[in-house]
Amino acid sequence: MTTYTAVRAPVQRGASGWVAILGEAPEPQVLEQDTTADFVVVGAGFAGLAAARRLTELAPGARIVVLEAGRVAESAAGRNSGFMIDLPHNLPGGEHTAARGEKELIALNRQAQDFAGAAVEDYGIDPHYFDRAGKINGVVDDRTQKIVDHERAHLSEIGEPFEMLGAQTMREVTGSTYYQGGIFTPGTVMLQPAGFIRGMAAGLCRAGVDIFEDSPVTAFTRDSEGWSVITPKGRVSTGKVILGVNGHLESFGVARGRLMQLFLFGAMSPELTGDQLRKLGGQARWGITPADPMGATVRRIDPGQGGNRVIVRAAAAMRSGMRSRALDLMRARRSMQQRFDARFPALAGLPMEHVWAGHLCLSLNGVAVMGEVDWGVYSACVQNGLGTARGTLTGIGAAELACGEESAITRRFLAEPEPRKLPPQPFRDIGGNIAIRWKEWRARLA
Repeated sequence: MTTYTAVRAPVQRGASGWVAILGEAPEPQVLEQDTTADFVVVGAGFAGLAAARRLTELAPGARIVVLEAGRVAESAAGRNSGFMIDLPHNLPGGEHTAARGEKELIALNRQAQDFAGAAVEDYGIDPHYFDRAGKINGVVDDRTQKIVDHERAHLSEIGEPFEMLGAQTMREVTGSTYYQGGIFTPGTVMLQPAGFIRGMAAGLCRAGVDIFEDSPVTAFTRDSEGWSVITPKGRVSTGKVILGVNGHLESFGVARGRLMQLFLFGAMSPELTGDQLRKLGGQARWGITPADPMGATVRRIDPGQGGNRVIVRAAAAMRSGMRSRALDLMRARRSMQQRFDARFPALAGLPMEHVWAGHLCLSLNGVAVMGEVDWGVYSACVQNGLGTARGTLTGIGAAELACGEESAITRRFLAEPEPRKLPPQPFRDIGGNIAIRWKEWRARLA
């Protein structure tokens, strides 16, 4: 008999502003008895819900059970910046084979966007929560200008559209004189991530999928009949298990010592008053990612996405125990307030209403763990900080593998090597956090 036992459960620090502005969710359905299913999906984030939706397409009539440790959208899926990208970060350029592989990944990212967009249509998700608005990579100094110039050259090389923006245009968009310029690419979808995930879950339930919240999987065990997936109050007997738990894959003993567990932090302003909006100026909805990835991501949203607010994402911490610390959140709060004040001096000192931590997982060589990790157990994990698009892809791929299907998605991820081993502790976290602090200092203006 084979058993995978969870040594830890997800722990969230700080209430996500994306969830808070949605209002109360319906009462959860909790697994409180033993039952059976054709497929069990562990995790109701982007990967898990994409897997469930793909299963409804490939195996109509099958019983699908999704088990979520907490409430839908309150875990990592509802704690990110809400960018569903098409273009990979840090576009490399270079040899023809690299460019060809890059174009394949761009095509897959767009497939993920289209898959999510179809769910918006099919499930009646608020279209404001899935806005094909594009994004801007912001320039704040000569160093970030060089990064954006490289990006411009490479986008030209691979035939991708873009628009260069000057300081005046950046001020017209953001209301801020902080940005010296930027490069706009039209393919990014701007999500209200918690609203999108709640809508996906509600649509899947109407389509016959059983989603149980507050039902953390403590173990799953194989015997001659298949798998028994165990929660505190019930279990599900099944033939196929899909793990959509990102970095918590390591909690079950898979890829142990190979996954970098990081936390990024977000902050959301209170809803801005009419006077504050006049002082701020700019457009009602936009998103800026930093040219240096360790800089600050900034978004402005409008009432369609939850009110006139500004969101800042900055600061990181490596925590292999998969739990952020109170001091991490305090340090991040200071950093994000400083970034907000520098960009919007007319609103300087406005305290953030919500500050939270979000868990993400990377591998040293940038690969996912998507494939069959044991007989009848499929992983859709390790999103490398791109959980909205990459999680959707790995969820689709894991569902296809579970149904014996082959596609461009499965071929792409199955061709990847396994994650490289990390240095042992305590060197891993000490060295990782030193490197993060240095990169954050270098990107302190970005």
